[in-house]
Amino acid sequence: MFTGIITDKGRITAVEARGDLRVTVATAYEMASVDLGASIACSGVCLTVVDKGEGWFAVDVSGETQSRTPPGMWAEGRPLNLERALKVGDELGGHIVTGHVDGLGEVAAVEPVGDSVRIGIVAPAALAPYIAAKGSIALDGVSLTVNEVQPFPGGGAAFSVNIIPHTARETGFGDVKPGDRINIEIDILARYLGRMLDVRNAAM
Repeated sequence: MFTGIITDKGRITAVEARGDLRVTVATAYEMASVDLGASIACSGVCLTVVDKGEGWFAVDVSGETQSRTPPGMWAEGRPLNLERALKVGDELGGHIVTGHVDGLGEVAAVEPVGDSVRIGIVAPAALAPYIAAKGSIALDGVSLTVNEVQPFPGGGAAFSVNIIPHTARETGFGDVKPGDRINIEIDILARYLGRMLDVRNAAM
């Protein structure tokens, strides 16, 4: 489990095609305190540390994960928003995040608003019912608050979030531009409430 509060901005330094992709990530984490088998969220994707050294760790990215994340996300040189797994007693500064991507959104607009930046995103129809104004959402692993939601042609949803200067500096959102694809994880409570309603409706 994670909180969506990014604690390091890593960068992919090597990619090796095996049965899966072996991806090596440069990090400022003190890797002596990270066990092999530990989970690290990489731009919203929960991955297992399979190798490590001073200033780096490696993960295996399965074909399933590749198919559910943006094209080019696992390329050498790409930045990644990093968060180590939540420990019992840690401050829950964001919201409960599982590191499981529910779908991909597309950045539609990037607009300066005061010192912040408002980002407009289009989400697919399958996620639209789970996105609510003033609710929580994780975008590339970052816990954010939804400003507003509007229907989008085809059944999707258009929503916006505000990125404050601190978040822009500490994550990849400082370089975001229209057309970028982004990992979306809906709020876990909304996910299970939606599932309960689906089961109830199917039984009626």
